[in-house]
This record gives sequence, C-alpha cells and structure tokens, in this order.
Amino acid sequence: MFRFFVRMLHCILPTSRFFSLRRFLLKLVNVHVGDNVCYCGGGGVYGNGEVFLGNNVWLSPNVNIYSNVMAIVTIKDNCDIGHEVSFITGSHEIGGSERRAGKGTAASITVEEGCWIGARAVILGGVTIGQGAIIAAGSVVTDDVPPNSLVAGVPAKVKRILP
Repeated sequence: MFRFFVRMLHCILPTSRFFSLRRFLLKLVNVHVGDNVCYCGGGGVYGNGEVFLGNNVWLSPNVNIYSNVMAIVTIKDNCDIGHEVSFITGSHEIGGSERRAGKGTAASITVEEGCWIGARAVILGGVTIGQGAIIAAGSVVTDDVPPNSLVAGVPAKVKRILP
C-alpha cells in the first residue's frame, strides 16, 4: 500500500522538477539511489527485488522497473533511460499444453556505465548491457549486449560497433 502512495506522488509531481524529492521517495521504497539521479516519474518500481541506480542516471517519464527477490536490477553511472522503458526480471518456464506459462523464473539485469536506452525499449531478465552501449527505441533486449555497440530490433541485434 505504501508503494502505491509513493507511485501516486511520482505521478502528480511535474516531470521536470522536484528531483530531490523524487530521490527521497525512491529511497523510501528501498531503491539504492546514487548522486544526481533524475527520475521524471509516471512509471514505478514494482516487486520486492533490489534496485541500484548509480550516479548521474536519468530516468525519463514512465520508466518501469519490475524486480524480484531473486533478481537485482542495476543501472550504473552516467546512463540515460528513455521514455516508457521497461526492465522486467521475471519470466516463466514453458509449461505443458494445459498451461504454457509454467514455473516462474527471475534473472538479474545489469546496465553498465554510460549506456543510452531509447524510448519504449524492453530489457528482459538475465541481460547485461555493456559499457557505452546504445539500445535503439522500441528494441527488445533478450541477450547480453557488447560494450560500445548499437543494438536495435525485436529481438535486439548488434547493428554496429561504436568508437
């Protein structure tokens, strides 16, 4: 219930102001927040897993982080996360024909330093995004991303290596 009220506060605050208050609210729901984190609100942190936000992280409006007690979400220093990006640690094994969504699973997500994730990208559990990588808008990241690479598509594939 408490998390619900914190999410509501994030939703009613203007998106480009009150970053200090937003950092404080994130800390109240057990998010580890670095210095100068700018969270624009509208989205939220769901679940009981640990979430770590490094220094100088920008979270655009409506970013959603779905964590799990078995999986950690880590976004390291100097990362920019676009509008409506989702980090989803949970999934399911493939079940029998009577119910295809089998046993629940969870895996951690790590975004290394200096990454840029474009709007509406989806980052799935078990993924590490290498330092300096760019994820194109609308991509679905299902596998690790090499450092200093640009990935795009569904599923995301390396399009080029960056200098």
